[in-house]
Amino acid sequence: MVDDTWSSALHRLWQAASRAEEVSALADDVYAPLLATPGVHLVVGTRWEDPQILRYMRALRAGSDSPVITATARSVPEAAVREPGDEPVVTRIPVAGLDDAGWPEAELLRRTPGATFVVCTFRLDHRGWASLGVGVDASADVAAVEGRLAQAVDVIVACHTGIIQRGREARRGADDALLAEASLQMDSSLDVEETLRRVARIAVPAVADGALVHLLRSEGPEFVSATHVAVQQQRALEEIGRENPWLAALLARRSEDEDTVFLSGPELDGSPFADTAEATEADGDGDGARPVAAEADRHSTVISISTLRARGRVVGSITFVYQRPEARLPGSAFLRSLATRAALSIDNALLYELRRHAVLSLQEHLLPSQLPVTDQWDLSASYEVGDPMLDVGGDFYDAVPRPDGSIALLIGDVCGRGAEAAALTGLARHTLRTLLEQGTDPGTALSRLNRALRQERASRFLTAVVATLAPRADGTALLTTCSAGHPSPLVLRSDGTVSEVLTGGLLLGVLDDVSYESHEERIGPDDTVVLFTDGLTESREAGGAFFESILPVRLAALRGFDAAHIAESLTQQAKAYRASGQDDIALLVARWTGVPPGADLLPHPLQLVRTAR
Repeated sequence: MVDDTWSSALHRLWQAASRAEEVSALADDVYAPLLATPGVHLVVGTRWEDPQILRYMRALRAGSDSPVITATARSVPEAAVREPGDEPVVTRIPVAGLDDAGWPEAELLRRTPGATFVVCTFRLDHRGWASLGVGVDASADVAAVEGRLAQAVDVIVACHTGIIQRGREARRGADDALLAEASLQMDSSLDVEETLRRVARIAVPAVADGALVHLLRSEGPEFVSATHVAVQQQRALEEIGRENPWLAALLARRSEDEDTVFLSGPELDGSPFADTAEATEADGDGDGARPVAAEADRHSTVISISTLRARGRVVGSITFVYQRPEARLPGSAFLRSLATRAALSIDNALLYELRRHAVLSLQEHLLPSQLPVTDQWDLSASYEVGDPMLDVGGDFYDAVPRPDGSIALLIGDVCGRGAEAAALTGLARHTLRTLLEQGTDPGTALSRLNRALRQERASRFLTAVVATLAPRADGTALLTTCSAGHPSPLVLRSDGTVSEVLTGGLLLGVLDDVSYESHEERIGPDDTVVLFTDGLTESREAGGAFFESILPVRLAALRGFDAAHIAESLTQQAKAYRASGQDDIALLVARWTGVPPGADLLPHPLQLVRTAR
């Protein structure tokens, strides 16, 4: 005959188990139905950690609505023999035969009229086990009681397994979210040290209580960053990362190991993380900081070390410091995934740094390292790389002294970026420089460059403008300008007015046999000629307006300043103005200082001044 009362109770128990977040939440749904079983006078359950550590005991007696709960963490060595295997075990034991040394339930059972203790011991997880038992008298159907105990235990084990599984899934989801956020944060910077600092900040406190990040250099590990949840320990952790010989030796030994290693207890003896009497203030000999473990008040310190390896090479290491329960330590798989992502971000930053230096170095070799200077003109230049990550740009400039005492200014822009653009940049600049040094007029120099480009079958076109400044006996200078599709130079007059030099001409490298016409005008003392590439004028604000629209006003505001200030100021203003656009900016500025009337106009002795970049 089916026991409808127990069946209903068991059904309710399964429903409660599906919703429970803690096994203890099932207590009322387990104890009350068992206590309602005929012949049962007491229900008692225990929870054990390891074979012999009793965590708590809960008992409910017939006729009582309030359970007796004993929370403890005491060791019961004799209870180790009760530890079950993988399968639940149901046992009948006379109450009189229970030994208090191994059965903490015995005292409660002796207070009941029952003569037999029917108990089921079962394993919940690898860390411990539990028992659920009842005290029964002679009227009880012991076989039925055993069946009900076994069914209740099945529900408890299933509930505990479900809670663990849901916890793992929740933690896995949280880990995945953290890894995704970590990747976004670390990938958002291409600065090596900033990337390393972000690794440490992301991990604390979500992963660990403290983190140390080292970069692997040829001479060994180099400390970069540290962080800790406790502000007072931040400095101590930084000193450990920077100076502690124990940690330095450990990192050096593990530089090639791929697996994450956890160290705790005796493995940390002699280290600044040891949970021993050594965790005291430094003794004043100057070779150590206060150990981090000195502040750990409840949990033993654990550290983990993960090697940061990317693309087959080690780039550094990350050391996590934990002062939390074992259950809250991250898994090795998670740490490996975090280390892999961190390593790739760091390696990308390192590669970017190398590429950036290579691009800037190549760019510098395509530009003059020095500009000529005399008392007749004030020359300066500015070059701002739009985005070093892209590649070397095609902007160039130069200032060339000529045999007749004049000076030739040239600026140009090769279409595109990269090695081919760099090669064409070098060809264009050196061709124009050679021709202008020989006294060739600007129009002829551009025509001959165009012919050379066509003969070389150059696949890219370029724009350029050449301007010569020739002193005149009246203290003025003749400005002769010739352009090949390049933005028109501007002239800032000494009175603050700004005018555009008339230019025209076809792009270089497009058609054969192109001639270029020159435009002439006079400039007076303190007048300034400004040549630039389109990276300056095409800097665009968020609303869509170009810097070109305000360039004359911004230039007029610089009246009275020397060439260096004008060049640098316009470059920085264009950078601050633009919300989009990553083209390089090149400027060449020449301020005519004038010569006294009747002065000797033969070529002046020239000096060289290093150009600004």
